[in-house]
Amino acid sequence: MNKLMNAIQDQYPDDFAWCYGCGRLNQGGHHFRTGVDGEHTVTFYTPKPEHTALPGFVYGGLIASLIDCHGTGSAAIALHQINGGEVGDGQEPPRFVTASLHVDFMKPTPHGVALKAVGTVQEIHPKKFKVETEVFAEGELCARGEVTAVVMPKTFLSK
Repeated sequence: MNKLMNAIQDQYPDDFAWCYGCGRLNQGGHHFRTGVDGEHTVTFYTPKPEHTALPGFVYGGLIASLIDCHGTGSAAIALHQINGGEVGDGQEPPRFVTASLHVDFMKPTPHGVALKAVGTVQEIHPKKFKVETEVFAEGELCARGEVTAVVMPKTFLSK
């Protein structure tokens, strides 16, 4: 499985690192990590045995979670780059929350293999970004999703 050297989630401050999907400080979480691969973003993840829907196939909720966190991480990368930053530069990136999540399952996702989520930022507005993510298993497209991610309001950050 491919491994990312630098991920945007590594730069989130401790108070924002608890997400069940991508929070590095959530011991029971998935620890999704989103980085840059050319013009796209990428996350690699190998489902655990408990992420089973039916024997041999991945639970769809895990895939939705992967698309969700990959989408918000991709939006954070895009705005961080617009602001002159790069993944791994040690600067605190902007933070996003999910406004909407849509997932289409293209085919059953086999269990026991690494998944690769590839994201493309489709739309950029001052406070919201739309990110399309495709999830592959062994090179086969298994799911496609769209996240509308919004910049986290400062009032939320101060609580």
